Amino acid sequence: MRRYFLPALTAFLILSVPTTASAHGVDGAAGRSVPEFVWLGITHMLLGWDHLLFVAGVALIAGTARRAAAYVSLFALGHSVTLITAAITEWRVSPTKVDLVIRLSVIFVGAVALLARPKTKLHWRLFGATVLGFGLVHGLGLATRLQDIDVHGVGSLTRIVAFNVGIEGGQVIALIVVALIASYLPARFTSEKAQRVASTGIIVLGILAATLVVLDRVNRPAPVAASGPCASGERVDTLPVGQGGHPAKDFYEPTESSPLKDFGHVLGDAFVIVQYQPTLPVGQVDELRTFITSKEGNKVTAGPRPDQTALLTATHVRGTLTCTAFDLPALQQFVRTWFADPRSKTAE
Repeated sequence: MRRYFLPALTAFLILSVPTTASAHGVDGAAGRSVPEFVWLGITHMLLGWDHLLFVAGVALIAGTARRAAAYVSLFALGHSVTLITAAITEWRVSPTKVDLVIRLSVIFVGAVALLARPKTKLHWRLFGATVLGFGLVHGLGLATRLQDIDVHGVGSLTRIVAFNVGIEGGQVIALIVVALIASYLPARFTSEKAQRVASTGIIVLGILAATLVVLDRVNRPAPVAASGPCASGERVDTLPVGQGGHPAKDFYEPTESSPLKDFGHVLGDAFVIVQYQPTLPVGQVDELRTFITSKEGNKVTAGPRPDQTALLTATHVRGTLTCTAFDLPALQQFVRTWFADPRSKTAE
């Protein structure tokens, strides 16, 4: 196994660097078909350098094809269990915290490969339990991302399973490619020195990636604070998803019916969806319409929602502003803060 993975890992480390910033994007998939979700899973895994680097590190530590298959299967099991279960039950975790743990898992396998490769049965069992645990965490991260693109609704289980099938298929494709590349490289790259170089490279990339996660969190705009009758918090919405398209217009009048399926669709494309009580006074409707149809209201769409409790709500994939009274400045600040957030750009 080392003969195949040591040289390929070195090349893989170099190829991984350009994709560092986009390792976990799963945006813009609202409304896709089941086959498209399979393809989405494949492409996500092939672009998800941290997932692949973890798997490659596990294979490097395993040392033989049979043992590597066993431990990669443990990772896949953990990955699948939490991805499917958490996505169905809408169990959300902090994407930033999960991303950090995933990057730390890369550092872990690199350190084990370099300094503490298991030697006894107990050590291998402990290593297997750790691989399974990291698999569970990786799956949680993907489940949260899937919820951000509104994978729920009719046929949700099928689409979730399809995405997971794509993930595992992409993993197999990547390992086959690594083996093929390795088989054509000179034998001198399979030395113990090459193993140390590859292991060190994994650690360095893991540290770099973990640092980027921390810096992104530190530099992220602060959430909108409560402003009079309005308060921001975790995302709350009941929009149908996976069925609509883009709304025909940006603003729907109080006497019109809002295209909720279309609203649910563009929510996954980083839009802000504003929903208001149709009893909103005429002057406030005019203010809201002017804002929504202005340049500042780009990628913001609004319509009446008589069945909601709040007078007005604004929702994007990461949060919701809830207002018990009309407060246009609070809405404008909520929109500005979201579009200043780097995460709002990933679906463009």
